[in-house]
Amino acid sequence: MDDTPVHTKGDLPSPFDLFSLEGKVALVTGGSRGMGREMSVAFARAGADVVVASRNLEKCEEVADEIRSTTGRDALAYSCHMGRWDEIEGLVEAAYAKFGKVDVLVNNAGMSPVYDKVTDVTEKMYDSVLNLNLKGPFRLTQLVGTRMKERGSGSVINVSSTGSLRPMGSIIPYAAAKNGLNAMTEGYAELLGPEVRVNTLMPGQYLTDIAAAWDMQHTNRMASRLHLERIGNPAEIVGAALFLASDASSYTSGTIVRSDGGIP
Repeated sequence: MDDTPVHTKGDLPSPFDLFSLEGKVALVTGGSRGMGREMSVAFARAGADVVVASRNLEKCEEVADEIRSTTGRDALAYSCHMGRWDEIEGLVEAAYAKFGKVDVLVNNAGMSPVYDKVTDVTEKMYDSVLNLNLKGPFRLTQLVGTRMKERGSGSVINVSSTGSLRPMGSIIPYAAAKNGLNAMTEGYAELLGPEVRVNTLMPGQYLTDIAAAWDMQHTNRMASRLHLERIGNPAEIVGAALFLASDASSYTSGTIVRSDGGIP
């Protein structure tokens, strides 16, 4: 006899419940601006308390204040250079002291400096790019991910870039770091599973504040080749981020979710 429970129309769970973060705590690096800010506020609107981390404490406080005033959720602003190994432990300890747990970790902080010629790339620039885009996420996931596993659940989201799939000569260190981040996702997914899901969120070009340094004529020409024929707006990252942060992605780990307008 089939013992599968029979649901009536009135007791079926809403599919929107899958995207709820009610009672969760999210830590977002690079959370004070651009896509990081959009994710921080969206997570709070979905029910989470949020740790907003970046180097600029004032900007973090602004986002934290917005979360408290508009969503009713709590927030912690924390200044931390994610490329510096010895600063990251302080962020983790502050997050756990405030909220007692972290359910969602978003490794979003990153940088992609512009250079005209590859010979302009100094050792300091190279190290800065690799430290922030790769070393920081490794260290933070090392500390938070292992606690998630001990606690029995969690979701880690590594924010990469389509530049890791289609490297250009103008972003070689950045593309290499983000490609390493893609590999790190798979390694941590194996290491921290089955309790913790680890995935890559891979944006394409978005109109964040870093776009001010772009050659927009060239950028728009490149964007016209995308399937959607335009550059993304920061708020458009929210749907994919909520999917990976929530139970909607309960059977998704070690993979790449692209939000890039359809690169050819």
